[in-house]
Amino acid sequence: MNAASRPLALIADIGGTNARFALTDPVTDAPEIIEPRTLATAEYASLQHAAEHYLAEVGARPDSAAIAVASPVHGEEIRLTNRAWSFTRGELKQALGLRRLAVINDFGAVSWAVPALQPDDYVTLHGRDDAPLQGPVSIIGPGTGLGVALLVGDAQRGWNVVETEGGHVSFAPLGDEEQMIARWLTARFGRVSTERVLCGAGLSYVDAILRSDGHAPPDVALRDPAEIVAAALEGHDVIARRALARFCAVLGSVVGDTALIHGARTVMIAGGMVPRFIPFLRSSAFRERFLAKGRFVAYLESMTIRVITHPNPGLLGAAVAARTALQAESPR
Repeated sequence: MNAASRPLALIADIGGTNARFALTDPVTDAPEIIEPRTLATAEYASLQHAAEHYLAEVGARPDSAAIAVASPVHGEEIRLTNRAWSFTRGELKQALGLRRLAVINDFGAVSWAVPALQPDDYVTLHGRDDAPLQGPVSIIGPGTGLGVALLVGDAQRGWNVVETEGGHVSFAPLGDEEQMIARWLTARFGRVSTERVLCGAGLSYVDAILRSDGHAPPDVALRDPAEIVAAALEGHDVIARRALARFCAVLGSVVGDTALIHGARTVMIAGGMVPRFIPFLRSSAFRERFLAKGRFVAYLESMTIRVITHPNPGLLGAAVAARTALQAESPR
């Protein structure tokens, strides 16, 4: 495909490790991801340099862009949380020759992708596979951190994303094992948020705590979360299975709480972790803990729960944002 032959927009999903770029046609009804590439952020001095490299490689000169970044996006200056990249909207816009630039939060981009997902882009944990997307939608994503967002509206009136900091609410442990985990994390961090448990590092902490029966030193060497998941799925490492089972149980509680707070009708689980162990999640205490909300069991039982398996939901959401920005600019 000759990227220069179409009026395409640049889209990007920028994290601390990888910078994902693609092009999209912002005037089509269905968002597209064209010429996707993944670049290692460590190899580039700035977002501008990485974007210029990508555009030169695909031979495109877009006049608009929608860029999702792993950081807060308020104000003119943007600083990535886990990468020493910063830029101002105006300077990046000028450097790339853009007429229009939208900068959105990376988990906000995942949320914008939800209405554009096709049936092959998710797995239904509970509810009908063919059930239409019904709002409000709670979106929660364990990964490097814990993203939480709210999607409101409907297909007829349009959708709107409410970005939140729901991952930083206080952790509410249930049972002796979770109390032990909470005590250890409190001793190390002072305050324990839900994100301290429901993220990659959180799984590593839980594994170390269970291995030491709560007596791991603060500077304990942690296993890689991917190693823990692999060991748990292989079935030979009992502690790894306990750690992943506890992770799933806590996730169930938090997802249920989030759905109640949002008044949700649908839950979408995003992030890079859960798609790796969907069968394990199904057989865990996830659903039991999701439903363990006293008088609201029946309300939660009616809810559709899905796991996003699309390989690039951030890019898909950026494509939706590019189209939305164009529509907002066009005369009515």
